[in-house]
Amino acid sequence: MTTQYKIQKDVAGYNGFGLSFSDQIYSATLTASTDTTLTVPSNAAMGVPLNTINKWIAVIQLSIINSVWFALNETAEIPAGNTFAQTTSDLIVGSQFYGVEVKTGDIMHFITPNDAVDIMVKFYALPAC
Repeated sequence: MTTQYKIQKDVAGYNGFGLSFSDQIYSATLTASTDTTLTVPSNAAMGVPLNTINKWIAVIQLSIINSVWFALNETAEIPAGNTFAQTTSDLIVGSQFYGVEVKTGDIMHFITPNDAVDIMVKFYALPAC
């Protein structure tokens, strides 16, 4: 079963944190300059018909003081130099949560310039709209 992402109404709008413990958690230790991938799962959530979950919130966290570049369905790239260039990668900084909406079957790519960076990705099923 998959843990659903529960959006709770509060005074000023909607709050998505205070999450339940996910049953879709993945971890790895990244090595320097190695593209590491994770495929977004295809599971059913409690109370939802099988194979009807296709959108997720992926909550990503990595070990403190490290940085990881992340791309969705593209190879992640580490910046090449001291000038700006267009990229398909997004920066994730250690000790901060990073959340992104993904779809079943998407390929998440991670790369780091550092060695031995621990990373964790947990998935929450989004409610059908």
